[in-house]
Amino acid sequence: MEQQALKGAPIPKPHICQLQIADVFASFAAGWRDFTRHSTMGLFFGAIYAVGGLFILAMLFYFQMPWMIIPVAIGFPLVGPFIAVGLYDISRRTFYGQPVTWRAVLAEVFRQRERQLSWMAFVVLFIFWIWIYQVRLLMALFLGFRIPSSLEGFAQVALQTPEGLAFLAIGTVVGGILATLLFSVTVISMPMLVEREVDFVTAMLTSMRTVMENPLPMLTFGIIVAGAAVVALVPLFLGLLIVLPVAGHATWHLYRRAVRFEE
Repeated sequence: MEQQALKGAPIPKPHICQLQIADVFASFAAGWRDFTRHSTMGLFFGAIYAVGGLFILAMLFYFQMPWMIIPVAIGFPLVGPFIAVGLYDISRRTFYGQPVTWRAVLAEVFRQRERQLSWMAFVVLFIFWIWIYQVRLLMALFLGFRIPSSLEGFAQVALQTPEGLAFLAIGTVVGGILATLLFSVTVISMPMLVEREVDFVTAMLTSMRTVMENPLPMLTFGIIVAGAAVVALVPLFLGLLIVLPVAGHATWHLYRRAVRFEE
């Protein structure tokens, strides 16, 4: 029956399983095993993410917008699930005992542009754009013309003025809502779309149902991933070399534990 999960097979109805906190840690353990088994590939995809972050950082300084570093650093992990497509395929191939080669994995990544996963890219980037837009809007509302041209000046205004503290408080709430929304629609849908030929709306609804029916385990997983990703940004994004691949592999294993298909 499991072989029906391979792409091109008929699509049975997804069934949401009850998860425990133990499933979260088991998924991370399985993700770590996949990373150590295919560490070169994991580091490759992690490097793409890290280099992308450094490029964005350089552009912010080039265009003299260092005050956007903090919101971009917070929002940057939101695009992680899309970057992790190759990692999902590595875990899928390992799970089914298929060969894990550079040619096979990269071919699968490029093949996604012809499948439903490409629509998910628009969803992810749209929510990321909303995050950046609302940060700029809140800055204009609370800080007005007091937005400094340096990171140090921005930190001083944000942390030492009533308007800055209000901006941080409301921005944190709005950002938390957007991050929770994006996590809910992508955490299961992304690995599902890599594994099965299913439309992206069905995948997103299945993902949201999984989070709603398993709020504590799923949010625990999300908090761990988000916390690790933020910490990984500190040493010039270098921590993402390990955090992204482990989180990507763990996400696929959590999906396998969370969703079963009625054959």
